[in-house]
Amino acid sequence: MKNKPFDTIGAEKKSGCLYIVSTPIGNLGDITYRAVETLQSVRLIAAEDTRRASILTRRYTIKTPLISFYEQNAHRRLPELLKHLHNNEDIALISDAGTPGISDPGYLLIRQCIDESVPVVAIPGSTAFVAALSVSGLPTDRFIFEGFLPVKKGRTKRLEELAQEKRTIILYESPHRIGRTLSDLQLQCGDREIVIVRELTKLYEEVIRTTLSRAIQRFKESKPRGEYVLVIHGADKE
Repeated sequence: MKNKPFDTIGAEKKSGCLYIVSTPIGNLGDITYRAVETLQSVRLIAAEDTRRASILTRRYTIKTPLISFYEQNAHRRLPELLKHLHNNEDIALISDAGTPGISDPGYLLIRQCIDESVPVVAIPGSTAFVAALSVSGLPTDRFIFEGFLPVKKGRTKRLEELAQEKRTIILYESPHRIGRTLSDLQLQCGDREIVIVRELTKLYEEVIRTTLSRAIQRFKESKPRGEYVLVIHGADKE
């Protein structure tokens, strides 16, 4: 029988436990001992992308079965995962990279477990937006994380709200939309200081400290590649 991973639930549990396990955002060495131990010990690993998850499990000799849990099948998978949990089987939830529940469907499972009194335990680790903020050089005492901006409905309103935001603003963006997003930000916010962080902890990691106008020009001259975190200076207090 597998050993139970260390947790804060206590010895007497009426159901299994859902472990929210942070995984590396790029470099596979950025994982905690506790995360590996948890992934080895649970009954199932619910993964946003089982192909990417299998790279991690092979690296650390984790033989726990993987089950897919992503945006398109999340509602269909919920009853199956909850059945395992109510049968006193522990499950680990992992995302493509970083901490589950942030800009991914993990929130649905976490919320449902809370509603059904299933214990939820965090196994902390990497998060892309925190890593980007830490190296940005922009104010870190107060910030707001917005994830991905709406693609269509509500986009302009969200940008207008952000234009008035005095805290440091953090966004995620794909290479296909970063040019549009930078132009929209300049239109609504003016020419602000921005730090663009690309491919964190990976081979082609890059930190670009610039302004919105210069960033727009940069991406007109070179094709965007990889995933981006945008850290934008907040509005002037005046």
